[in-house]
Amino acid sequence: MANYKPDVFNKDCPSQKVLDRVADRWAALLICKLGEGKKRHGELQRAIGGISQKMLTQTLRNLEYDGLVSRTVFPIVPPKVEYALTPLGKTLLEVLTPICHWTERHLPELKKIWARPIKGVGV
Repeated sequence: MANYKPDVFNKDCPSQKVLDRVADRWAALLICKLGEGKKRHGELQRAIGGISQKMLTQTLRNLEYDGLVSRTVFPIVPPKVEYALTPLGKTLLEVLTPICHWTERHLPELKKIWARPIKGVGV
Protein backbone atom coordinates (compact mmCIF):
# COMPACT_ATOMS: atom_id res chain seq x y z
CA MET A 1 0.00 0.00 0.00
CA ALA A 2 2.99 2.35 0.34
CA ASN A 3 2.94 2.97 -3.43
CA TYR A 4 -0.84 3.57 -3.54
CA LYS A 5 -1.74 6.91 -5.08
CA PRO A 6 -5.24 8.22 -4.33
CA ASP A 7 -7.24 9.00 -7.46
CA VAL A 8 -10.67 10.57 -6.93
CA PHE A 9 -11.60 9.74 -10.55
CA ASN A 10 -11.03 6.01 -10.00
CA LYS A 11 -14.35 4.39 -9.03
CA ASP A 12 -12.52 1.90 -6.80
CA CYS A 13 -10.61 4.55 -4.85
CA PRO A 14 -11.89 5.24 -1.32
CA SER A 15 -11.33 8.94 -1.98
CA GLN A 16 -14.68 8.93 -3.80
CA LYS A 17 -16.36 7.95 -0.51
CA VAL A 18 -14.61 10.85 1.22
CA LEU A 19 -15.67 13.29 -1.51
CA ASP A 20 -19.24 12.02 -1.33
CA ARG A 21 -19.26 12.58 2.42
CA VAL A 22 -17.76 16.09 2.54
CA ALA A 23 -19.52 17.38 -0.59
CA ASP A 24 -22.90 16.53 0.94
CA ARG A 25 -24.99 19.65 1.61
CA TRP A 26 -25.70 18.83 5.26
CA ALA A 27 -22.12 17.81 6.00
CA ALA A 28 -20.77 21.01 4.44
CA LEU A 29 -23.19 23.18 6.42
CA LEU A 30 -22.44 21.34 9.67
CA ILE A 31 -18.70 21.67 9.17
CA CYS A 32 -19.05 25.40 8.46
CA LYS A 33 -21.30 25.92 11.50
CA LEU A 34 -18.98 23.93 13.77
CA GLY A 35 -16.16 26.11 12.49
CA GLU A 36 -17.66 28.79 14.76
CA GLY A 37 -17.03 26.58 17.81
CA LYS A 38 -18.56 23.77 19.85
CA LYS A 39 -22.30 23.31 19.48
CA ARG A 40 -25.02 21.17 20.98
CA HIS A 41 -27.44 19.13 18.86
CA GLY A 42 -30.33 21.56 19.35
CA GLU A 43 -28.15 24.56 18.51
CA LEU A 44 -27.13 22.93 15.25
CA GLN A 45 -30.71 22.05 14.33
CA ARG A 46 -31.87 25.62 14.97
CA ALA A 47 -28.92 27.09 13.07
CA ILE A 48 -29.26 24.98 9.91
CA GLY A 49 -32.59 25.62 8.25
CA GLY A 50 -34.35 22.60 6.81
CA ILE A 51 -32.31 19.85 8.42
CA SER A 52 -34.43 17.19 10.14
CA GLN A 53 -33.44 15.71 13.48
CA LYS A 54 -32.87 12.35 11.78
CA MET A 55 -30.62 13.82 9.07
CA LEU A 56 -28.71 15.90 11.62
CA THR A 57 -28.06 12.86 13.80
CA GLN A 58 -27.08 10.68 10.82
CA THR A 59 -24.74 13.30 9.37
CA LEU A 60 -23.08 13.97 12.72
CA ARG A 61 -22.54 10.22 13.20
CA ASN A 62 -20.99 9.92 9.74
CA LEU A 63 -18.70 12.89 10.33
CA GLU A 64 -17.71 11.47 13.70
CA TYR A 65 -17.01 8.07 12.12
CA ASP A 66 -14.80 9.77 9.52
CA GLY A 67 -12.84 11.59 12.22
CA LEU A 68 -14.02 15.06 11.21
CA VAL A 69 -16.25 15.78 14.21
CA SER A 70 -15.79 14.87 17.87
CA ARG A 71 -18.66 14.15 20.24
CA THR A 72 -18.24 14.84 23.94
CA VAL A 73 -20.79 13.52 26.43
CA PHE A 74 -20.81 15.19 29.84
CA PRO A 75 -21.83 12.88 32.74
CA ILE A 76 -24.62 15.06 34.08
CA VAL A 77 -28.39 14.74 34.30
CA PRO A 78 -29.81 15.42 31.83
CA PRO A 79 -26.88 14.41 29.64
CA LYS A 80 -25.11 17.20 27.79
CA VAL A 81 -23.48 16.45 24.42
CA GLU A 82 -21.27 18.82 22.46
CA TYR A 83 -19.97 18.49 18.93
CA ALA A 84 -16.76 20.07 17.65
CA LEU A 85 -14.51 19.85 14.65
CA THR A 86 -11.41 17.72 15.01
CA PRO A 87 -8.10 19.09 13.72
CA LEU A 88 -8.75 17.16 10.49
CA GLY A 89 -12.27 18.58 10.27
CA LYS A 90 -10.91 22.11 10.67
CA THR A 91 -8.83 21.66 7.52
CA LEU A 92 -12.09 21.39 5.56
CA LEU A 93 -13.02 24.94 6.56
CA GLU A 94 -10.31 26.15 4.16
CA VAL A 95 -12.33 24.87 1.20
CA LEU A 96 -15.93 24.73 2.40
CA THR A 97 -16.18 28.25 3.82
CA PRO A 98 -15.28 29.86 0.47
CA ILE A 99 -17.82 27.62 -1.29
CA CYS A 100 -20.57 28.71 1.10
CA HIS A 101 -19.59 32.36 0.58
CA TRP A 102 -19.48 31.85 -3.21
CA THR A 103 -23.06 30.54 -3.23
CA GLU A 104 -24.28 33.54 -1.25
CA ARG A 105 -22.33 36.04 -3.36
CA HIS A 106 -23.50 34.62 -6.70
CA LEU A 107 -27.08 33.81 -5.73
CA PRO A 108 -28.56 36.85 -7.53
CA GLU A 109 -26.82 35.81 -10.78
CA LEU A 110 -27.89 32.21 -10.38
CA LYS A 111 -31.50 33.18 -9.70
CA LYS A 112 -31.55 35.17 -12.95
CA ILE A 113 -30.14 32.21 -14.83
CA TRP A 114 -32.66 29.82 -13.25
CA ALA A 115 -35.51 32.12 -14.21
CA ARG A 116 -34.76 31.71 -17.94
CA PRO A 117 -37.04 29.26 -19.69
CA ILE A 118 -34.90 26.40 -20.93
CA LYS A 119 -36.78 23.46 -22.35
CA GLY A 120 -36.18 20.20 -20.53
CA VAL A 121 -33.92 21.68 -17.83
CA GLY A 122 -34.74 22.98 -14.37
CA VAL A 123 -34.08 22.82 -10.69
